[in-house]
Amino acid sequence: MTAVVPIETPTLVSGTPVVLRAHGYEAAIASVGASLRSLTFEGRDLVVPFAADELRPAYRGTTLAPWPNRVVDGIHHFDGVEHQLPLTEPNRGHALHGLLSWVDWNVREATDDSVTLVATITAQAGYPWWVVVSTTFSLDADGLTQTVRATNLSDTPAPWGTGPHPYLVAGPATLDEWTLGLPADTVLEVTPDRLAPVALASVTSDAERFDFREPRVLGAVEIDHAYTGLIPDAGARTTVTLTDPSGTGVAMNWGTDCPWVQIHTADLPAGPGTPGHRAGLAVEPMTCAPDAFNDDAYDFATGVVSLDPGASHEAGWTISAR
Repeated sequence: MTAVVPIETPTLVSGTPVVLRAHGYEAAIASVGASLRSLTFEGRDLVVPFAADELRPAYRGTTLAPWPNRVVDGIHHFDGVEHQLPLTEPNRGHALHGLLSWVDWNVREATDDSVTLVATITAQAGYPWWVVVSTTFSLDADGLTQTVRATNLSDTPAPWGTGPHPYLVAGPATLDEWTLGLPADTVLEVTPDRLAPVALASVTSDAERFDFREPRVLGAVEIDHAYTGLIPDAGARTTVTLTDPSGTGVAMNWGTDCPWVQIHTADLPAGPGTPGHRAGLAVEPMTCAPDAFNDDAYDFATGVVSLDPGASHEAGWTISAR
């Protein structure tokens, strides 16, 4: 007689929960999507949270891999071969945010202030490569740092990119009242309907909407654009700041491994009154541009990584209270 093996159902909708605590910070990590479910400092939210037993709202807090942002029409060309990815952004007809956002990552090496999760991208239609991905979340006095490391297990080069998707929270006021500091000279223009890349432009081309090199109040602007031409500090780090009128705030910083950042004011199609509408500011440092897998289609460097067989790539970013 064949034994019947029971199927275990995850206890929580968001998967295995891990809570990290150190230096006044508390970070809740969910294994589905290696997602940052919440992050607080001395009890104050630094990101828009979601509940442990809640289906994660869209891509809030997830780890994006093997590409961040979108692949236009789900079609990309790599080493002279055309690939068609499943369309996971049906309203715009694109492949959105990679292949691991709804995968249940394996939890490894958890401590009080650090956890590592691992997932494997299996060769599949549209992405015929095996890539193992690990991510580590760790807390210290500087905040929460996430690093993502990918290793190509295939025998041919694989296109690669990554980034996070947190929605930052400055304080109790509304997003419209927060002050944004964004040290970037260049914005990627996109089509208004499908957000497909068009061309690079100076942030001064529409300064009221895009130029936050000198910190100023966001107001009613709507942004869902990638920026590059980032202006690093003396330590070669780019820092985006968000400040509440009360004086509290949050910052996110990263190194040269992420030459792009997507900024989204979280405007939802149904508008005011919709849960999550303009609830936080998405700040998504990215190793590559939107539609980077189609690098040859653009007259600017997209930053897509060609990951050689056996080679690894690593990137990271830090969220801290201000």
